Amino acid sequence: MSKGKSRSTQGVKHDGDTRLSRASSAGTEVLERSGSDEASLPWFARARGTAWMLLVTGVVAWLASGELVLERLRLYENSEYVTSCDINPWVSCGSVMERWQAALFGFPNPLLGIVGFAIIITIAMALFARARFARWYWWGIQVGVTLAMAFIVWLWSQALFDIAILCIYCMIVWAMMIPMFLLVTFRNIIHGVIPASAGVKRFVGDWAMLMVVLVWLATAASVLIRFFPMFFGSGS
Repeated sequence: MSKGKSRSTQGVKHDGDTRLSRASSAGTEVLERSGSDEASLPWFARARGTAWMLLVTGVVAWLASGELVLERLRLYENSEYVTSCDINPWVSCGSVMERWQAALFGFPNPLLGIVGFAIIITIAMALFARARFARWYWWGIQVGVTLAMAFIVWLWSQALFDIAILCIYCMIVWAMMIPMFLLVTFRNIIHGVIPASAGVKRFVGDWAMLMVVLVWLATAASVLIRFFPMFFGSGS
């Protein structure tokens, strides 16, 4: 009896070891496959690529927002102060700051950038530290950059068609928000955070940077067309 029991126990132990070995092997395969999948993704959809994109765009936009806040404070101190980007009547941060659109929520708009872009920089540093965010967290990031982009589009429309004055630091923020919004959106499509077909995922993966460049060019063209008479002609 004892011998039979011993053999049975050894058999169970052997089966358990085999299962653990197989599970360990499967886990290793999953990790290797995950690393392989990561390498096959477009650069902006990889963890470090997303981190670099968020860091660069976030830092540049944060610095531009910070400079706008400093310029606003100098204007509060001295109403005669001429801002560093007052170049002519059509390119003048100081003139834009006098309009109601510059403080839509009752305080200077750049304060939103100071907070929002600091969050983006923090997310980038977390990704560099190999943090892995849940799907709901990426949805939160998506909502944040989408709202920010909608606000930027509104500011662009006001600058071109209502105020008719440009602000250099504002345009720097516009330029950074375009890749930030598009590449975060494309990253979330590729990773399945935003549901999409395989064809859509391939399309955004292949053409993401071209779409960023096209939006940059379209924005620049809209500014050039709107202000061409002012810069190069005699129109008012």
